Amino acid sequence: MSQWYYADAQRERHGPIEADALREKFRAGEIDLGTLVWREGMQQWQPLSAIADELQLITQASTGIDLRQDYAAIESGEAVVARSAAEANSPYAAPASRPQDVNPAAVQGGLVVQAGFWKRVAAYFIDYVILTTFTYIVLIPLSILGAVVGGVSGGSDSAAGSIGMFLTLGIGYLIIFVGNLMYPAWMHSSKYQATLGKMAVGIKVVRSNGERLTMGRAVGRFFAYILSSITLCIGFVMAAFTERKQALHDIICDTLVVDKHAFTDHPEWQQQGLGTVTIVILSLAGLGLLCLIGLFVLLGIAAAGLN
Repeated sequence: MSQWYYADAQRERHGPIEADALREKFRAGEIDLGTLVWREGMQQWQPLSAIADELQLITQASTGIDLRQDYAAIESGEAVVARSAAEANSPYAAPASRPQDVNPAAVQGGLVVQAGFWKRVAAYFIDYVILTTFTYIVLIPLSILGAVVGGVSGGSDSAAGSIGMFLTLGIGYLIIFVGNLMYPAWMHSSKYQATLGKMAVGIKVVRSNGERLTMGRAVGRFFAYILSSITLCIGFVMAAFTERKQALHDIICDTLVVDKHAFTDHPEWQQQGLGTVTIVILSLAGLGLLCLIGLFVLLGIAAAGLN
């Protein structure tokens, strides 16, 4: 007799249990056709609907009518609710819904792979390079412009020249701040649910129930991110030890960082390990850090020799 495992609505694995017990749970409504199940011999977790015939979950009614297609239509959302002729012709009847009008919702009931600490570090490194490049692209031209404005206004020694330089640089820093704010906020609340760094390593940011972040919550997460920074980065390190691998800003904003295939129709595509991209990025970051430490050591030795 095969031993079965299944994932509940909280994405916790249960089992092993006998096939009869699994059928009883289905009939009692504790699990449904979207619940992921697995037994020895299966290559990956499958929704219960895929092995319904094997478990004999959906049988013909005593009337002889085969209800399996109806169950499948209900599960896929293709079932059509019958309306009377009067309702159909009424000018007050609600229009029939079309699948393309409905926003895709987070798929519940499957296993969820939380993004580990080192995957988040790799994603942060990529985003850091992107935002640092953006900062210099903005700051260098505006610094030159500020020097020109200051010179035209009488030089840095004059009040007008100083004001011109400070205004120009102030605008530059404002642009940089807005860019650093809107880049993660817009990307996290977009259909991608991830910055370029997170997309590269295959992770995304969602609500604790799997839903996409709103722009308001994504902006709030940015400011909570600053709070994680000013706590001597302890807020970031929390992601390595909390149960759902949440950093401080995740806990504050009710967010999770998960595999890009979590809360989708294909949770079996999730990746447990670091992945090639993450390993490469971490290796490059470590090499860069070692080079920087070596440079400081050489500078220290040179300074000691001059003394």
